[in-house]
Amino acid sequence: VIPLVTGDEPLVDVLTKPGCPVCHVIPGIPGAAGQVGPPLVLGTTGVQRLKDPGYHGEAKTVHEYIVESVLEPERFVVQGYPAQTMPTWYGSKLSALALEKIAAYLERQTEEDSAP
Repeated sequence: VIPLVTGDEPLVDVLTKPGCPVCHVIPGIPGAAGQVGPPLVLGTTGVQRLKDPGYHGEAKTVHEYIVESVLEPERFVVQGYPAQTMPTWYGSKLSALALEKIAAYLERQTEEDSAP
């Protein structure tokens, strides 16, 4: 299987080639204004999600939560967003390095970063 991104590409490409901006707001990524999925400001929302009573995943850190959310998106669906919308095939299409770069970037993004 050839990954969509290897992780060697610039960060913007690592996030845009898989289509993340189509569904998500992502601070610092041009055109990332999607409204289908929650804004990817995990520096602000990650800890809240790990503590959410509806969270039944195995992640212990925000970084682990992001990786888990990409690989197994149905583990936790953010309230107010549709279930079974996030593709489940990213685990087979993103290299480990790409996934690591995505998590490292998103865990640092906050709501302040996304303010217009």
